[in-house]
Amino acid sequence: MSSERLASLLDEYAELEKRLADPAIHADQGTARRVGRRYAELVPLHKAAAELEQARADLTAARELAAEDPSFAAEAETIAAQLPALEERLAELLIPRDPHDAKDVIVEIKAGEGGEESALFAGDLLRMYTRYAERRGWLTEVIDAQDSDLGGVKDVSLAIKSKGVPEGGNGVWSRLKWEGGVHRVQRVPVTESQGRIHTSAAGVLVLPEAEEVDVTIDPNELRIDVFRSSGPGGQSVNTTDSAVRITHLPTGIVVSCQNEKSQLQNREQAMRILRARLLAAAQEQADAAASDARKAQVRTVDRSERIRTYNFPQNRITDHRIGYTAYNLDLALAGELDGVLDALSEADRAARLAGDPELARR
Repeated sequence: MSSERLASLLDEYAELEKRLADPAIHADQGTARRVGRRYAELVPLHKAAAELEQARADLTAARELAAEDPSFAAEAETIAAQLPALEERLAELLIPRDPHDAKDVIVEIKAGEGGEESALFAGDLLRMYTRYAERRGWLTEVIDAQDSDLGGVKDVSLAIKSKGVPEGGNGVWSRLKWEGGVHRVQRVPVTESQGRIHTSAAGVLVLPEAEEVDVTIDPNELRIDVFRSSGPGGQSVNTTDSAVRITHLPTGIVVSCQNEKSQLQNREQAMRILRARLLAAAQEQADAAASDARKAQVRTVDRSERIRTYNFPQNRITDHRIGYTAYNLDLALAGELDGVLDALSEADRAARLAGDPELARR
């Protein structure tokens, strides 16, 4: 256990506590939210350190009393038996955590090869994440979507936000960061008249939503084009140039939005997605310890390697990274994802304790 790291984090906790007690900080809601998130991340550490310190003090006192009165020996043994668990808990909390765990996310789902069946599956994934968010009490917002002819989605961007400051710093990213990659479905498509099982896939990319302070964007490095919307949007669709396409020239990242009725609204939504993508790109280039999860996710998408299979005939969901299998696909698609997400989180926790942050994603 690093005493220097513990002391540094406890000092940071005390400083954040002072800042939050100052009414002036709440004049800037963005700053207050960021400080509140970081404070919430450190609360479990502060609590664990205090419990361990108290237990050690109690043990010292009990042993001193036992030297004079043997009846205190049993109490000293009881306290001593509790110390290893408290020390392990604190050591676990001292392991560097994902710096984005408290953040909200933008989930991008793209239909892959498979035509309409792939688009229908992408729509299933969209509903799955939306329902899971509802179960967690999170807020969802479709930023942009391109629907398919049969009711699926070709491409959709979904923002998912927690309400208030997430407890323990465990925000939406801490749960959904595992979802990035290629999701494969095996089922009889509605377009199949022979009843044969087909395999198709959809790609999922999960981005921590960036705030303006997280990413600096030079307006001179943006090319902004406007064009006619071709999807939902009311009377303005196909009559005004309300859709917006933003190209970030240094990186070549292109973002388009057309769901909103006004050009200004579409521009704001496109900038949200652009900030998230730029933050993810910057994280990919950061030091390995801070970006293992993000880099693994990007590699998975780029290589088109499946991370999970949804088999409808067997009602089976399988996560190939950790060998997880459950026969409750119907419940998972209805938003009951905690089984597979808990398994992924536990695998990651075990890997980090073992000093191997890649283990959970092999």
